[in-house]
Amino acid sequence: MTLVEGEARVAPWELKRCCLSIGADDSEQKTMTIPLEKIDPYRWRIPRRGGMRVDGMIYADDMLIDDIRQDKCLDQVANVAHLPGIVKHSLAMPDIHWGYGFPIGGVAAFDLDDGVVSPGGVGYDINCGVRLLVTSLRREQLVDRVRAFADALFRRIPAGVGGTSSAPKLSRNELMDLMRKGAGWAVQRGVAESRDLDQIEERGCLSSADPSQVSERALERGRKQVGTVGSGNHFIEVQYVEQVYQPEPASRLGLERGVVTVSIHSGSRGLGYQVCDDWLREMLKASARYGIELPDRQLCCAPIGSDEGRRYLGAMAAAANYAFVNRAMMAHHVREALELDLGLAPREHRLRTVYDVCHNIAKIETHEVDGVRRKLCVHRKGATRAFGPGHPSLSPGLRDLGQPVLIPGDMGRYSFVLLGRQGSEEAFGSTCHGAGRRLSRTAAKKSARGRPVVRELADQGITVRAAGMATVLEEIPEAYKDVADVVRAVDGAGLAARLARLRPIAVIKG
Repeated sequence: MTLVEGEARVAPWELKRCCLSIGADDSEQKTMTIPLEKIDPYRWRIPRRGGMRVDGMIYADDMLIDDIRQDKCLDQVANVAHLPGIVKHSLAMPDIHWGYGFPIGGVAAFDLDDGVVSPGGVGYDINCGVRLLVTSLRREQLVDRVRAFADALFRRIPAGVGGTSSAPKLSRNELMDLMRKGAGWAVQRGVAESRDLDQIEERGCLSSADPSQVSERALERGRKQVGTVGSGNHFIEVQYVEQVYQPEPASRLGLERGVVTVSIHSGSRGLGYQVCDDWLREMLKASARYGIELPDRQLCCAPIGSDEGRRYLGAMAAAANYAFVNRAMMAHHVREALELDLGLAPREHRLRTVYDVCHNIAKIETHEVDGVRRKLCVHRKGATRAFGPGHPSLSPGLRDLGQPVLIPGDMGRYSFVLLGRQGSEEAFGSTCHGAGRRLSRTAAKKSARGRPVVRELADQGITVRAAGMATVLEEIPEAYKDVADVVRAVDGAGLAARLARLRPIAVIKG
């Protein structure tokens, strides 16, 4: 069986959909109509039925829900609602689309006493996330050097499937130390600044990491991939701030109109993929051992407090810490490109981190549920934490603003920076993570066949550097929803508020 996030292919015997969908395999399944009730302009409910323990809740407006209905992801929202210990709702953000087990864009929280943890609720690319860097450079200062900057980034940051770093391979002990310390490891190595830690979710380290639960195969895959972007929808993007919606907080974060930014979107690479693959096998056995009835085998899981649950969370946290370091190393290479290739002094570029957010993660957090504060295991798969002002998890410099939320779009349009607005009750402090695919990778390549995509983007003022054309074709702009529509829905629902819009001028792809 091949397990690929977003395009899962499964054998017939693996499909047990609890009457929600039928069919021989992923390409032939026919989805039964999932009932939806409109609650308000930005919320839709899947009423509890059958084995569902809670309702489903989808955040979308009328236009987005039409797209969502065409995808089998609504089955997955309902399936997740069957899992033991789920609290409040099975949630879906407006960028939702079909994933492995959980939908991409899915959020679910589980009670620590009787709930479960599921690798399908985290995904293969553990702690896939985004780091946003801002400079003091104006767009007009870089306009004649964009191609040189793109070339420098492409040389310094390995991209593509299986891409490996030019740095010496880490020893086993170094890699274990890295997975325990997360971004602090990069600070100790002199490739990150200590001030960056306040601008990273969880200060760049999950303390529950247990590298001893990471397989030798995963370790081997990770030893030479720190500081690499990978392929698929991962990228390095040079942008400028095109629009500011909240001037005062945007200025505090350095996001003034016209300044140059750099976004880094990547995760735990082969190490995280292997951790997920290893633990899916373990969790299939664990589900049977604990008598957990699954509407879909891809939702295999174990009780949070079980031996398997604790060990998976330790391995997942170790992979998440690896991802924090991976993005920190790429940020270091961005700094090198500015200074060594473009010849800019630190005082001229003033590169610094705005924020670094996780997607694809499960974390123990305290949330208010029906007026009672409870510790929960919150799964965010293709979703972003979005804590509002005053939340104690935010660093002192951000606490009065709310958490910056980084929402990349497609490489031909724009991305957004938001600020978390909500308390923790309704969506467990969560929001969307991107635009969300409209076309599968196969359909995108078919649509783009014969088109001069790189030239089309160049005509829009966007320089592209890529390890191969296949990824560029898979990532054509029309393969994605318009991220402005997605952001409008989460803003309207009160999950996060628009802060700034960023326009791409150079894109590095695998």
